[in-house]
Amino acid sequence: MPVAPAAFLDPALLAKISDLALLARTVVDGFMHGQHRSLRKGSSLDFAEHRSYQPGDDLRRIDWRVYGRTDRFYIKEYDADTNASVLFAVDTSGSMDYGSATVTKFVYARMLVASLAWLSQSQGDRVGLATFTVDLVDVIPPSVRHLQRMLHQLAATRAGGNSRLVTSIEKIGVLSSRAGIVVLVTDCYEEPQRIGRAIDALRMQGHDVIVFHVVDPAERELPGEEDTTFEDAETGTLLPIKPGELRTKYRAVMREHHEALQSRLVAAGADYVRLDTSEPLDRALHAYLDMRLARSRVR
Repeated sequence: MPVAPAAFLDPALLAKISDLALLARTVVDGFMHGQHRSLRKGSSLDFAEHRSYQPGDDLRRIDWRVYGRTDRFYIKEYDADTNASVLFAVDTSGSMDYGSATVTKFVYARMLVASLAWLSQSQGDRVGLATFTVDLVDVIPPSVRHLQRMLHQLAATRAGGNSRLVTSIEKIGVLSSRAGIVVLVTDCYEEPQRIGRAIDALRMQGHDVIVFHVVDPAERELPGEEDTTFEDAETGTLLPIKPGELRTKYRAVMREHHEALQSRLVAAGADYVRLDTSEPLDRALHAYLDMRLARSRVR
């Protein structure tokens, strides 16, 4: 399959673009340049079904005849409409503010979400955003009109503070009564079984889930030889260590954590993609497209 030029997808180069809308368009245009498939199902305007009105929906789509009979707002959907709403849930806790190279995990996550949201809307999807630390911080409900609002919020958000990943996932599940796609972007610093149970709940509510696990290269490798002191990015706790003596055990523990995460989330029915912040964004974009295509075939 043809691939986009590396310049369109290299996080180090993309980080120099301050305008998130320009960045997202650059990434998506570059990525899609070599693609042969589309998620679009066609341009039919045949009526398909009604659904309950949700904040952010186009008021022109309300079926006033149905309102007259039921005293409730319903939206007309057509065959060309999106097959799901997409909620991007982004971890903005202090641990996401870490970066050993050009970009932090949060900057990488922000570029990723901006690109995926741009790609989703270009395919006709409703997109929304939820940021979280110990609780949900900012929530923008999915809508066909909310992309620019999302990008503005992402650009203004800074990572910091403690996190309660599982609690936040549980709250994300009740944001919408309508099943859709939840894209979770986090560094997954929580016990795999607890994360898995929270994802189980999302799946039971009918949501498709894709988890992008963002990892910095230094978190995997524990580089360096000299004695040093590490500071917990969320609690401020100081921990003196000797990297050379701990590296082998550390790498084994991290590998076990990653493997346990993948095993548990896949068992929950989620798509799991681990991303290194030094990697181009095309792996994430391919994973997202593949999930969407697989879901559309099932439906």
